[in-house]
Amino acid sequence: MDSSGPEWLGLPGTVVRGYGIASGTAASSPYPAGSLALQIPHFTARGLDLSEYHPATVNVALDVDAIRLLQAAHTFRRVRWTDRAPPEDFSFAPCRLHYAGHTYEGWIYYPHPETKPDHHQAANLLEIITAFIPDLRYGSAVMISVRRGTIAIEP
Repeated sequence: MDSSGPEWLGLPGTVVRGYGIASGTAASSPYPAGSLALQIPHFTARGLDLSEYHPATVNVALDVDAIRLLQAAHTFRRVRWTDRAPPEDFSFAPCRLHYAGHTYEGWIYYPHPETKPDHHQAANLLEIITAFIPDLRYGSAVMISVRRGTIAIEP
């Protein structure tokens, strides 16, 4: 499928450093294997198998004020993935990450802020779950493609 066709919206962005909680790379992370490694079995049990993807997020800052997820392919309510925090709600929308002439299928990972206890993201940031991309670095310019109607952008 052509991710540059009329049904797709291309969004340029920059890879930025996240908290390191999803991947477990933060020195202060209470989840040494990463929160995603603990969450993925719960998502799989509810119908979204993310096992083919790297258990971390690529954090992409877009040059807009804010992004709102309008239409998710999957929304999971009250996921109890740890005993360290109350259950959380998560939504996922398919996307593609374009970098260095390659296209990587993936998912927008959206922990609902109203159920997330801490580590909130900036309003203009998308967290992407995709394959491991060895040469991707903080500061790398990328393009994210989403189906039109998936997100709303505030200038």
